[in-house]
Amino acid sequence: MTIEMNRDWWRGAVIYQIYPRSYQDSNGDGIGDLAGIVERLPYIASLGVDAIWISPFFTSPMKDFGYDVSDYCDVDPMFGTLADFDAVIETAHRLGVRVMIDLVLSHTSDQHPWFVESRASRDNDRADWYVWADPKPDGTPPTNWLSIFGGSAWQWDARREQYYLHNFLVSQPDLNFHNPDVQNALLDVGRFWLNRGVDGFRLDTINFYVHDKELRDNPPLAPELRNATIAPSVNPYNHQEHLYDKNRPENFDFLRKLRAVMEPFGAAAVGEVGDAQRGLEIMGQYTAGDDLMQMCYAFEFLAADTPTATRIIEVLNKVDEVAADGWACWAFSNHDVMRHASRWNLPPAAQRMFASLIIALRGSVCFYQGEELGLPEADVAFEDLQDPYGIEFWPEFKGRDGCRTPMVWEPSNQNGGFTEGRPWLPVAREHLGLSVNAQEQDPTALLHHYRRAIAFRHAHPALMSGDHGGLTASGEVISFTRSAGDETIFCAFNISDTPSDVAMPAGSWEPIGEELGGAHPSADGKLHLGPWQVCFLRQTA
Repeated sequence: MTIEMNRDWWRGAVIYQIYPRSYQDSNGDGIGDLAGIVERLPYIASLGVDAIWISPFFTSPMKDFGYDVSDYCDVDPMFGTLADFDAVIETAHRLGVRVMIDLVLSHTSDQHPWFVESRASRDNDRADWYVWADPKPDGTPPTNWLSIFGGSAWQWDARREQYYLHNFLVSQPDLNFHNPDVQNALLDVGRFWLNRGVDGFRLDTINFYVHDKELRDNPPLAPELRNATIAPSVNPYNHQEHLYDKNRPENFDFLRKLRAVMEPFGAAAVGEVGDAQRGLEIMGQYTAGDDLMQMCYAFEFLAADTPTATRIIEVLNKVDEVAADGWACWAFSNHDVMRHASRWNLPPAAQRMFASLIIALRGSVCFYQGEELGLPEADVAFEDLQDPYGIEFWPEFKGRDGCRTPMVWEPSNQNGGFTEGRPWLPVAREHLGLSVNAQEQDPTALLHHYRRAIAFRHAHPALMSGDHGGLTASGEVISFTRSAGDETIFCAFNISDTPSDVAMPAGSWEPIGEELGGAHPSADGKLHLGPWQVCFLRQTA
């Protein structure tokens, strides 16, 4: 099997996210690596996914586990070498799987040579490659902007006697996108990896690239408008309306340049939009037309609250309203949030229903490693924590380590087959019984349901890339149609643990998706859905 040239491969694609530290360790140091990914690519291909997205593996001091880059064009020795990365590309492509990598362009590590030079003086060649500003007359920071990781977004630097901007950790200074040389250097980074064979990018914090040149203060946000979608509620970051530290209109110019760099390669990008109030609206703006990003990563279903039927339809209608010309990429779990099996306290039947739901949504889909096994959030003791975010806000917010514990491959090894050494985070005991090998041998396991759901999506163009219509919430049942060409599919989902009925749509329909536990229509013209049950019908006339 090989990769076909298809510029629209991303539309409706199923993307599998790999957190490389925790996927497979090949050398016994307790940390996952690129050679480990190569070893496990046949398993990934067996899921039927279209692509993998690999979280950062670039050279880094690892203050934020690779999201603080000190060399964009090399592999951190912890993860291997550029030759190991080439093996990932070659093996994935041979298995018919595309490779997307996580580019962190809004900021670097403070150990990046660019920043080392920039902070050395106010008049060197890279003096304005980062966001530097003088203090206010009283010595305080130039604006009221806050960091997502807590406290002011400005850090005083004694060498330049100026503040620099960091939207995240103090050790992650923000690049100055108002400088054309910075943009060109980052476009060269994209070219470097495209020339090595990558098929696209996941673009970290895509709406943070450009800051307000006038350095205006953000206005306060009314308490009733706050939510914890982007930052936990204990973080004062939620108290501002983020008009000036991100979401700037000048960002479009850079996105167009990046798209132009990707075009000759047939590559695609999914942008991560981090905004608690306007995320879907920005998604619509960033994916409109054919000269910006192909997809944007939506946070709405990464929220803490279990989505109700009303909420799901509300989100889908909002996308139609503000992003009708755009394309979402949906996820229930990732490396930054509690695993959804625990976050929403889902029994196995509900996990199956949500997997069947996400593959039916208009947009592309991201699954996070271990989601296909139904892994619950691991309980990581404070003394084992690695995440600076969790250490800062403990115990009200325990950080992101609970979803980053190692992948479990087989139950007999105390480390789940992840490593022969001591894992960087402990393997949760309750995960061992859910390992890949254990589930491969159980025909009723969730892993097989994920494979069937992915195959079902690929079998139906209407589900992959079709339009949707008839978005309805009736009690705790949601329903809609997906249509492409001469195929129309009616989809219904019981988002609850109690039986529910829903009226059949007019016309002639045949049941499909029985392999996903789909219900059949009854003689009374209704669908009688059991707890967490789904139904797929294909129009025949």
